[in-house]
Amino acid sequence: MKKNKISFETSFWPGHVAGNPFKAIDAFFAYADLDYYKQNLTELVVYSYKREIYKANNPSDAFVFYTAINIFLKVCYCLQKKSKKWKVTASLHSETLFHLSSLTKEEYDNPFIVFQKAFEEKTLEEFESFLCQIMELSLAPYDGNPYSDLTTSYIHLTKMLDAVALMKERGIEKIKKSPESVC
Repeated sequence: MKKNKISFETSFWPGHVAGNPFKAIDAFFAYADLDYYKQNLTELVVYSYKREIYKANNPSDAFVFYTAINIFLKVCYCLQKKSKKWKVTASLHSETLFHLSSLTKEEYDNPFIVFQKAFEEKTLEEFESFLCQIMELSLAPYDGNPYSDLTTSYIHLTKMLDAVALMKERGIEKIKKSPESVC
């Protein structure tokens, strides 16, 4: 039976066509840094409750951000299934910067948990719907009154951004199967 693969559509980033989630992560962060993504996500959510229009002077920025985050969601969806074959390299640094992240100690040690928790609670389609909803509300010239909970998806997406950045920083390695001991 043939597996259906999710297209990451990384051709959005010129010169970066990636066929696996780890290469897509590299393309994602080659385009912009973690602070850019987190700041824009926060601003979109804030503007979804305001009468002001997000990036009114250049709304195409919002579309570019939407496209990048939509691709990112697909990458994260695939990463949840990679935890059985891959692991994040152990940190060589002390955990002094850990407090700056949205991750718990357990999630910091194994960032794959973030994706598993997020997609246990929400589907990929629900995250994509959240993204469409905040885009629509933040680009509309009236006070937003979201009909659904924006906070849960926002928190999960922020954690996924932190988890992916941590994975990129620390690196990943394939889990080696230990030879079974013969008694």
